[in-house]
Amino acid sequence: MRIDIAAVGRLRKGPEAALVDDYLDRFARTGRGLGLPPIGVIEVEDRRGGGMAAEAELLLRAIPQGAALVMLDERGEQASSPDLAARLGRWRDGARDVCFVIGGADGLDAALRSAADWQISFGRMVWPHLLVRVMLAEQLYRAATILAGSPYHRV
Repeated sequence: MRIDIAAVGRLRKGPEAALVDDYLDRFARTGRGLGLPPIGVIEVEDRRGGGMAAEAELLLRAIPQGAALVMLDERGEQASSPDLAARLGRWRDGARDVCFVIGGADGLDAALRSAADWQISFGRMVWPHLLVRVMLAEQLYRAATILAGSPYHRV
């Protein structure tokens, strides 16, 4: 199994990068005993200004072949943390790769969204894609703690 986050844009040093790194490190430590690999981060950048379609092409080339695609989109399902943990557990048990996809400032191209196995939202509000990375990293760590039976997630 392989788990990746594919995102448009480069995360520069700063508080967001520190938080993402911290949660991904926590995930790696917690996930090791659960059969979950460390999460890879794939960053793409459209330097030609081609918009969402160009970003979608870059993302499609970066996404591992055959991976379950989870698109983060404001129109997606507002899943619970236990829902994410359950899906992560099923992908692990089925040895299926998974790739979480975060678009750029304008979102994700409709053609790319239509290829999603699951579209999820962190609420009806629009979030800056840098904060979405932080929230996704935290939710993946939370999912691992749920699978581990850790008290981190409280209901």
